[in-house]
Amino acid sequence: MNEFAFSIPQDILVGRGTAERLAEAAKKIGGTHAFIISGPHLTKMGHVKHCADLLAAAGIPADIFSGTEGNPSVETVAKAAAAYRESGADFIVAFGGGSPMDVAKAVAVVAKYGGSITDYEGGGKVPGDIIPLIAIPTTAGTGSEATAFSVITDHARNYKLTVFSYKLIPKYAILDADFLTTAPARVAAACGIDAMVHAIEAYISRAASPFSDAMAEKALELIGGNIRRYVANRADVEAAEAMLTGSLFAGIAFSWARLGNVHAMSHPVSAYFNVPHGVANAILLPTIMEFNALADQGKYRKIYAYIANCEVPEDFEPIDLVALLRELNVVLGIPATLHDAGVTAESFEAMADDAMKSGNIAVNPRTTTKADVLALYRKAL
Repeated sequence: MNEFAFSIPQDILVGRGTAERLAEAAKKIGGTHAFIISGPHLTKMGHVKHCADLLAAAGIPADIFSGTEGNPSVETVAKAAAAYRESGADFIVAFGGGSPMDVAKAVAVVAKYGGSITDYEGGGKVPGDIIPLIAIPTTAGTGSEATAFSVITDHARNYKLTVFSYKLIPKYAILDADFLTTAPARVAAACGIDAMVHAIEAYISRAASPFSDAMAEKALELIGGNIRRYVANRADVEAAEAMLTGSLFAGIAFSWARLGNVHAMSHPVSAYFNVPHGVANAILLPTIMEFNALADQGKYRKIYAYIANCEVPEDFEPIDLVALLRELNVVLGIPATLHDAGVTAESFEAMADDAMKSGNIAVNPRTTTKADVLALYRKAL
């Protein structure tokens, strides 16, 4: 067994209605003035104001930034960081899906240490502790409430940059499935597949360990057993809770095992064509799992069992998992090809260059060259 290490440097609270304990969490981290980072949809629904009201009732004022977009940009981080400095706040509440959380993590770095988020691209660039964060996810997808990553779009380069540091992991995470019950079906599907991809890629990663495998397997059990049911009826709170918890475990898994070719290649798809991250992942997954099948060491069989929710055929072959993943995309209403999502081939050369810069390529189970990436893009098109 290879040497491995892990830690869980945060407090996590899971359960319906736990968002009501936001002020309690704020006091535990020493917060006296909140800065809530969210998006326009949750603001319109009144959820952001509800969070601010919960804090106000406990004597904690809150300022709000609700300008995050689907693929958050360097410019948005700069605007939010400036607003944070002006507010006088001393902690941040990241409320929403992966985009507000990515922005919140980036703001927590930039507002403390200065410069642009581009200065912290890569690993090892965050010099120390960041502004304290409380994360409240409202989608079952990114697992960002437990991850050490922030992904931000740099439009100047058509590039999704990644900041990696275990300092980015929020101090506190509150997982309340009540926020998931009003998600549109297409959002639930894309986010759910994203979480599943996190678990799969962490599970088959070359950097996987017994710890990350345990988290990934439980994530696959929860997500595989509930994603169809949740997308069919988002008001099914039991399924929503399972998805949210599975997303959390998948996020923990990939924080310690990294990901693979799916994420390395999906980030350029989103950067160049503004395809939602979960949709890009879902489209690429079957093609890349077929490519990676050559390196399978028995884990494809286990993944199949979790997602199919049935006995694995005695004559199982890795290609059976690929077929199952394609079928799942169809059932969930995910586009079958990159072409169906509006992607065209003229940017593939530049996209492949960007994909090869990702550290995820290095831990993909099958060794991957730029020529391989180009071939996979073409096949997925």
